[in-house]
Amino acid sequence: MKTTKRLRAALASASILAWMLSSSLPAFSDQSSQAADAQTWVNSLALQAATYGVPIVAMYNLRYSVSFAPSAKSKPNEIWRVADIATPAVAEKLGYVTPNVNVIYGFGFMDLRRQPLILRAPNSNGRYYMVEIVDMWTNAFAYVGGVATGYKGGTFALVGPGWRGKLPAGVRRIDCPTPWVELQPRVHVKGHADLAGAQAVLRAITVEGLARYEGKPAPSQPAYDYAAPEINPKVASSQMQFTDPLQFWEILSAAMNENPPPKAQIKNVLPQYQYLGIVLGKQWTPASVSPAVLEQMKLAAQRIGPMLVAGMSVIGNIANGWVIPPGNLGMYGGDYVSRGIVAIIGLTSNTPAEAVYYQAYADAARAPLVGTKHYAITFKAPMTYITPVPPGFWSLTAYDAVTSYTAPNPIDRYALGSDDDLRRNADGSFTIYLQHEDPGPGKESNWLPVPSGPFYVTLRSYAPASRLVEALNDPGTFQGPPPIIPST
Repeated sequence: MKTTKRLRAALASASILAWMLSSSLPAFSDQSSQAADAQTWVNSLALQAATYGVPIVAMYNLRYSVSFAPSAKSKPNEIWRVADIATPAVAEKLGYVTPNVNVIYGFGFMDLRRQPLILRAPNSNGRYYMVEIVDMWTNAFAYVGGVATGYKGGTFALVGPGWRGKLPAGVRRIDCPTPWVELQPRVHVKGHADLAGAQAVLRAITVEGLARYEGKPAPSQPAYDYAAPEINPKVASSQMQFTDPLQFWEILSAAMNENPPPKAQIKNVLPQYQYLGIVLGKQWTPASVSPAVLEQMKLAAQRIGPMLVAGMSVIGNIANGWVIPPGNLGMYGGDYVSRGIVAIIGLTSNTPAEAVYYQAYADAARAPLVGTKHYAITFKAPMTYITPVPPGFWSLTAYDAVTSYTAPNPIDRYALGSDDDLRRNADGSFTIYLQHEDPGPGKESNWLPVPSGPFYVTLRSYAPASRLVEALNDPGTFQGPPPIIPST
């Protein structure tokens, strides 16, 4: 055991000794080749570590903006309720990537280290809603409402790791894998005229400590002292655009130490990252590694966001220009690539059983979508790829590819779908027009305005039919949405 520890320490502190010394050696020597190989290896390891760590960094950033920033929206263990639809102004305020405009949101980060929290959900009288419960590694491990528990409500307990107490009668237990979790209620809204009804359901989704629920004294609150992520304020915080790329690693270390990954990952994954100075239980600092290693870690942190966006097609089958989501979306297991990509482009995405999302950045010919062109999508029966179970719904939304937010447009329309009175053909089919300018008479009802520059679209089905969920497990034969056809 002592020999193993000494060996690991030596490797961690001098893992690329040849590279570090090679600057004093002739360029033609064997050591130069070894140094280049070492540099490539460290860069690869740093990119793997960044891919692994992106989800918890994204959640840390979101938690800070929601609960700890100077403009924080809610304290820990409270729900911030967004009372309006995610228009461009609201989306930027949220700082939340690719927001759905057919729901109103709640966001709340729950600290379960002192006691369980009691979550109450209402009877919505048939209105679609659900509460997604996400751990700090972005796994949507539980739901209340929606497909999981229905729409008649109930009382649930969010229980953190290691709690051994007894819950009151009538309270359903939800064991949470990390000490912090995020609650994300979504309540269906059919436009501004329907806001009041949706807001009433959202207000009825509440949390309180177990002690208060039982009429007992509450435990003392911990002191929170979290470093502010210094990131580009004009894009979603999950995009990893840090002012100092090395802050990525500082946040990864701090967040991981507070919310450790599963035991199997601690045993089988984390040991390889010790050569980058990343060790569970110890805070990473730039001094943890040599300058040569540090440079590669800096480069990896700079590249990881754009690299994962570019790799989106890796995680799903491409059909008609659409990325078909993987069947493991929301619960990734050891698939760290999918998990990292989704954290960047669709943080806290749902599991397919609750909602299915398709995204398209390109048209049927795989040319990037851009607002200088005109596009059309024709939907024909059977539309099994989006068919929901009532009171579920489907919608198509356009987003600015630079900000990942909805974009301003002259008619304040950001989505079209099952809530809208679409103009249909005699056979029930209909065409949606994606373009920056008004498409003209007879087409306005089916016009989805898009930005003038690059954009992408997301097609969602909430409470999807079970046959759709099952079909996603066979991506080779899955029949996805129709192609996006350019006309100019």
